[in-house]
Amino acid sequence: MIRKLIRGIFTLCGALLGYGISFLFRGLIFVTNLGDVISLNKTQQDILSIICALVGAIIFFILAPYIGKHSQRVVKDIESDLQKVPSSEFITGTFGLVIGLFLAYLISHLYIGISLPFLGTVLSLLTYLLFGYLGVSIATKRGKDIIATLSSGRKNLPSSKNKGKGYDVVPKILDTSVIIDGRIADIMKTGFLEGNIVIPEFVLVELRHIADSSDNLKRNRGRRGLDILNRIQNEYGVEIYNTNDDKSLEEIPEVDVKLLKLAQNMNGKVVTNDFNLNKVAMIKGVDVLNINELANALKPVVLPGEEMELFLIKEGKENNQAVAYLDDGTMIVVEDGKRFIGETIDVIVTSVLQTSAGRMIFAKPKKGK
Repeated sequence: MIRKLIRGIFTLCGALLGYGISFLFRGLIFVTNLGDVISLNKTQQDILSIICALVGAIIFFILAPYIGKHSQRVVKDIESDLQKVPSSEFITGTFGLVIGLFLAYLISHLYIGISLPFLGTVLSLLTYLLFGYLGVSIATKRGKDIIATLSSGRKNLPSSKNKGKGYDVVPKILDTSVIIDGRIADIMKTGFLEGNIVIPEFVLVELRHIADSSDNLKRNRGRRGLDILNRIQNEYGVEIYNTNDDKSLEEIPEVDVKLLKLAQNMNGKVVTNDFNLNKVAMIKGVDVLNINELANALKPVVLPGEEMELFLIKEGKENNQAVAYLDDGTMIVVEDGKRFIGETIDVIVTSVLQTSAGRMIFAKPKKGK
């Protein structure tokens, strides 16, 4: 019933279009001075309008099924693309479109005095298209600045409701390594991560493959990742993001590359602890939140000259060195500490070295030892 109704509407639209074309044809005859060659009386003009309307109705009646299927496909593609657009970009883009069309409306009044037929209409149409496109393009590209300005303005208002709230929140996309690591669940519990938490479906597929691996270590890691994922879903209501409708991801086989492409499409940030993925993301211009960098930043600050109490565990690489560890895993090398291995002694920090692998501290036994 609905299909027949839609087909009837298409047929009516075709008839109206054909009827309008007949008037256009008559206008062209008048403009091009063909009236001297082609002369139509009132009855002939009515017959021409009826014929054009029938031809338009028949053409649209035949093409209605094809147009309907194509329209459904276009609507699904548009809906899929709109789902990937962040709310901030959608709002700023709509605002920019309205401003652009308003400016085009003001400028199009300048074309009213043009005497050439149809030229004013064509120029007005081009003006609306140009300014509409410029409005959306500029607003989306500068949207973050606009939202930041509005946010700062709201924060400056004397209202306690706006205190501490941010308005420029982007989605956070979790990769496989950070889920297996497990610390992301504790970070989410603290509330430091704002915005939507996105777990792509292909990450779940990779976790399942790892959990089904014949290698015992990989299998345990995969099962741990699935347990962490289940905990995140139950405690925070995070759903698996369906990426099947995203055509830009279909031909990308590698999970890491697919993850970065999804982040670009969603204008989001990738949450990971993978050093190599972090480097590739920097090359592609994708923002990354690295859990390991966060952990290193939160390690307690140790300054030269500070006294500490350590339990020396093993020998160091150099002669007479001993090694100890802090609670957060930071390694401390104690010079002339070999004879104290297996004991708890007081030491004085001599220097602190920051490396790509983390922070390394050098110390020596306190005098009197």
